[in-house]
Amino acid sequence: MVDYLRLADRSWPVLGPLMRGHAAVYRATGGRIGGHLPGVPPMLLLDHVGARSGKRRTTPLVYMPDGGDFVVVAAKGGYSKHPAWVHNLRANPDTEIQIGTSRLKVRAAEATEQERRRLWPQAIDYNPLWARYQGRTRRTVPLVVLRPVAS
Repeated sequence: MVDYLRLADRSWPVLGPLMRGHAAVYRATGGRIGGHLPGVPPMLLLDHVGARSGKRRTTPLVYMPDGGDFVVVAAKGGYSKHPAWVHNLRANPDTEIQIGTSRLKVRAAEATEQERRRLWPQAIDYNPLWARYQGRTRRTVPLVVLRPVAS
């Protein structure tokens, strides 16, 4: 597994263009390329609307399946602030994701305390780096549950 922990503090200016490029390839290939990268758990594309700008954004994120739902972890490498997509989903929770070649309408909600007690240990087993990222910051790393909704 790639250890982004060592890069987290000094690489944010580089990661933005890399993530945009990743999202562009993922989307341009209809999800055939980009969902599975070497050394990284499976990834989805999260579409979200800027809370202030109203602009549509797309962010590639590692996800953990949970029954029919999908959990994304707002670790941001242990950075002191939440990623912008968390703020955007709080303002506009109805959105879409792409997993491979499938697109789904979802409603985003931060995990409740009860859900978090169940999901956090599973998340750490799924991707141990998330525990290291949590250890680097004083903020509680949000777990966001993406629940499919009927079209």
